[in-house]
Parts: sequence; structure tokens; C-alpha cells
Amino acid sequence: MARRGLLLALLLATSLAAQAEPLRVLSWGGAYERAQREALFSPFTVQTGIPVEVHRYDGDLGELRRSAARGEAPWDVIDMTRSQAMAACEAGLLAPLPADLAAPAPDGTPPREDFLPGAIGRCALTHTLFATVVAYRPEAFPGRRPTRIGDLFDQARFPGPRALQRTPAVNLEWALLAHDVPHQELYRLLSTPRGLDLALARLDSLAAIHWWQEGETPVRLLAAGEVVMASGYNGRFFDAMVNRGLDIEILWDGQVQEHETWAIPRHARRPEAARAFIRFATTTERLVVLAERIPYGPARRSAAARVGRHPERGVDMRLHIPTHPLNAEGAIEKDERWYARTLPRMQALFDAWRQRRQERDAATP
Repeated sequence: MARRGLLLALLLATSLAAQAEPLRVLSWGGAYERAQREALFSPFTVQTGIPVEVHRYDGDLGELRRSAARGEAPWDVIDMTRSQAMAACEAGLLAPLPADLAAPAPDGTPPREDFLPGAIGRCALTHTLFATVVAYRPEAFPGRRPTRIGDLFDQARFPGPRALQRTPAVNLEWALLAHDVPHQELYRLLSTPRGLDLALARLDSLAAIHWWQEGETPVRLLAAGEVVMASGYNGRFFDAMVNRGLDIEILWDGQVQEHETWAIPRHARRPEAARAFIRFATTTERLVVLAERIPYGPARRSAAARVGRHPERGVDMRLHIPTHPLNAEGAIEKDERWYARTLPRMQALFDAWRQRRQERDAATP
């Protein structure tokens, strides 16, 4: 009752006329958005009467920066990675969130004790943990299976084209893991010219890389047989395997775990409704419903303990969540503070390397 009372108190600050306007949410599309519609968007509309209008992006925050310079915001709520949120908060692009925004757990446990460490930020609130993983076509490797992330770079034993995201994040970590660099040394080494050279040289050893930006692309490339191994989000691969019957398998070794957050742009048109939505979407109940539709780990301990089976497929979703002990062995927790500080420089170096590679390949007969 207290939780519902606080939600309604937030909404009372919004006029009845404004409530007819949709809440504009920026998210990632695909299977993820479908799960969000079932678990979050539609139930929020039912409870509050506020329609949700979903916009899609690939993580590029250029439009957010341009609109903020004009004193505007095209969206009211953004679903963004924690490293993005940290950088955007530091740049003044996001509105600070109230310290008491999140609801307590059903048993009354305060949010700061129920959420995972680091989940409650100044401008963003973590709702789930997802992982970037490698998926592969088992038929491409008869008699053997990739077992470690270094196999991504072994095109002698596992021949065929790869698909990788067009970003330094995750690719650099995997390249150093293929050099047997210990997990705890990855970001220290990537902070040095030697470490960057090692990582880029390892990436350069791969032939026939397909670069992707949208989350559904690696699934499409695997399904079409254009690549035999691809990086991608674990939830997208799960959807392709379980809901569409695509014959692929996930390599969990070296998975890079990352926080996904809700944030509010500084110039959001409906900040009160945005705060009400974030409070609703990060309750224990909603996080359980979401995790039972797409296997991302809830950021609340009370929710993680309650995750059960997929409502239609009957699959035990706990076994497909990145944070499950069977999957988390060998996992990397992305150093989001490091990326928040270094991403522009890392991206520039990465783009320059890709340009050199393209020019070299174009010049090769």
C-alpha cells in the first residue's frame, strides 16, 4: 500500500491534461522491447492511464547532446548503459534522481540494501544486468566446440567470418583475454599504449569481420550463415534460440556483464511521470516479470530470488541469466567508470585502427 501511495503521490504532481500526453521512452528495440512492453510499458499504462510511446536507438547519444544544447529533450526516459549514464550525467545531460525514488522490497528492505552495489547512481538507476557474449553456429564446427573466448580469434581451428560490434568496448577486453591477460589486469593494461597495441593487433589478426551496430544484426547474420561466430547481447541470442528455433549456442566464457539503467534527460517534458515510471519499473515485482521474459539479471536481490520460468516456453530462466553461477564463471564486470572517462579517446583510436584496416584491405589484390 505504501508503495502504491508513493507512486500516486508522484503522479498527482502531473496535471490531468498532461496525463493524456504519452511518456516517451527511448529503448533498444527487438526482443528486449517486446519483453519491456509486456512487463513494464503496458502494465504502467493500465495502472496510471499514461500511454507509453517507445522510440528506438543503438546507443548513440548524439541526438541527446544536440537537443540538450537547444534546451530540449526528445524523450522523457532513456534506457541506457551505466557507463553511458555516468558520462551523460557528468556532461549535464541528465536530471539527478531523487534519493528516495526506488521503492522498498516487498518485505520492507530499504532499496540501498536490496539493490546491487553501485546500482543507485546520481542520475541513473540500474534495473538489470546484461552480458555481451559470443554465439556460434555448432554446425560450422563438426566434432569440436568453442570453449573459451580465445577461440573467437582462432580461425585455424574454428574457421569462418566473425561479427563484432563496432565499438572498442568488449572487443578490447576479449583481445587481451586471448593473450591470457588476467581479468584483474585488463583495464590497467588497456590504459597503456602497450596494452592497446596488443589488443588491436589481436583484433587485426581476424579475417572477414562484419561490424554491427543494431542489436538484432548479429542474430540475422548467424541465421543467414553470413558468419559462424558473433558477439551480441545474451537476451537477443536467447530469443533467437528459444522463440525462433535458431540453431546457435552461447559461449559464456569471457562474457562482459554490464548494468542497464533508467535515466531522465535534463529537459524532459514529463519529469514527474518519468520518475513515476522508473519507480514502477524497478519494483521487485516488475523486475521478476521482465526477467521471466528475457534473461537479464535483476538488479534487486529480492527479484533475483523469485525468477522462475518463461510464461510461454516453460524454460527455467535462471539458467539463462548472466549472473547465474554456471554462466558467471570467467565473466568480466565491465569497468564502466573507466569507460565513462576514456570512451571518446578509445573510440577515436579504435575508429582510426578500423580505417587503417579498411584501407589496407582495399589495397590488397
